[in-house]
Amino acid sequence: MPVIDEIETKLRAAFAPEELEVLNESHRHAGHSGDDGTGETHFAVRIRAGVFAPMSRIARHRAVLAALGDIPGRIHALALDIG
Repeated sequence: MPVIDEIETKLRAAFAPEELEVLNESHRHAGHSGDDGTGETHFAVRIRAGVFAPMSRIARHRAVLAALGDIPGRIHALALDIG
C-alpha cells in the first residue's frame, strides 16, 4: 500500500476527522537530502477533528504521531497542520 494511503487510513481510523488532506510532496525534494528515489519520502498532513480541541499543540502532534505508528520512521519528512 502506498505510504500516502497508509497515512490517510490510520488517521481516519484514529480521529474520524471532519477534514483530512494528505499530500505527497516528495517531488519537491527530488535530489535533496532524504530523497531515496521512491517518491514516498516527504508528506504534509492537514487534519481537523473535534478530539483535538482540548489538546495542546504538543499533545496533538504526539497523538498524530502515535496513530501513525512506524510511518514517521520510514519517511524523511512529515509536516503537520492539526486543528
